[in-house]
Amino acid sequence: MSEIKQSPLTLLTEDENAFREAIRAFAESEIKPLVNQMDHEAHMPDSLIKKLFEMGLMGIETPEKWGGSASSFFMACLAVEEIGRVDGSVSVLVDVQNTLTTNAFLKWGNEALKSKYLPKMASQWVGAYALSESSSGSDAFALKLKADLKGDKYILNGSKLWITNAGVADVFIVFANVDLSKGYKGITAFVVEKSFKGFKVGKKEDKLGIRASSTCELLFEDCEVPVENVLGEVGKGYKIAIETLNEGRIGIGAQMVGIAQGAYEATLSYIKTREQFGKPISEFQAIQFQLADMRISLEAARLMVYNAARLKDAGADFVESAAMAKFYASKAAEKISSMAIDLYGGNGFTKEYPVEKFWRDAKIGQIYEGTSNMQLQTVAKMELAK
Repeated sequence: MSEIKQSPLTLLTEDENAFREAIRAFAESEIKPLVNQMDHEAHMPDSLIKKLFEMGLMGIETPEKWGGSASSFFMACLAVEEIGRVDGSVSVLVDVQNTLTTNAFLKWGNEALKSKYLPKMASQWVGAYALSESSSGSDAFALKLKADLKGDKYILNGSKLWITNAGVADVFIVFANVDLSKGYKGITAFVVEKSFKGFKVGKKEDKLGIRASSTCELLFEDCEVPVENVLGEVGKGYKIAIETLNEGRIGIGAQMVGIAQGAYEATLSYIKTREQFGKPISEFQAIQFQLADMRISLEAARLMVYNAARLKDAGADFVESAAMAKFYASKAAEKISSMAIDLYGGNGFTKEYPVEKFWRDAKIGQIYEGTSNMQLQTVAKMELAK
């Protein structure tokens, strides 16, 4: 029997390691100095977004012929993780750009749409993914945004809510229903530019965490969308939504691993220098056990996310692994960041120290791109079908 050689999940190739180190250096030098200001002002500077494009972080999987890096999904997750280690807001901007919006174009777009939009998205345009509405969160297919065909255009009327990147995005993948009588089989994906007549970005949410990430409502009042801007097939938007989110959940898992890593590193440094009863608190066994618990949860989360990402790149079935990874990594990030505050004591409860922000940023992981309950439902459904 021939021996099968397989690398450990966390053993990176030379290219992967070099990429990670480059992103870490970028995050430390370009993002970290802005973190507190961005959080306080709930705003991400255009100059920083421009640097993300210059670093090649906004088209990681996009083929070179369209100006991208032609890299892997796993590489995109590494970028999301490393940026999340410093700031969750910038991390999710990069995540939505790559694992949701760009991936939807790559998988479902025709040649004309890819040629028109992917070069812009790799170089200057931010993308957003517009599925959720006020009455359709987890029940996403209950969406009410209506699309009526009139001549060579679809006319969209309605609204979207909680759309990540909305305030800085140039192009949106929007899900609307062309025939409400058909239910989810009327859902269709459209490519909408921010300059399209009848479209505007509405209220920006004032959030607990990822405050520098622009989360807004979208308003469609007789919004005109050319028929050639249908993404995929008419009536097949539900399939695009499901399959794109399955991939995107791995990206959110990577973001949560990054946030957990940042909180863990801050804690490890702090307990070595914080003294009580005449010695560093790291010398107390109770503290050591809490630190070990944090590290174990972090390692387990990273393994689950890396496994799901590598399954996706290998063309294997990854849906259940993606749901597991998002569920566990988001819970681990909240747990680790909360324990970090505990170990910091009173200092951890103040904004002078970084761990309270990691905790605030971690909470969203159990909500967006499918709540934790939806991930459990996915896992249970797939297990019961075996």
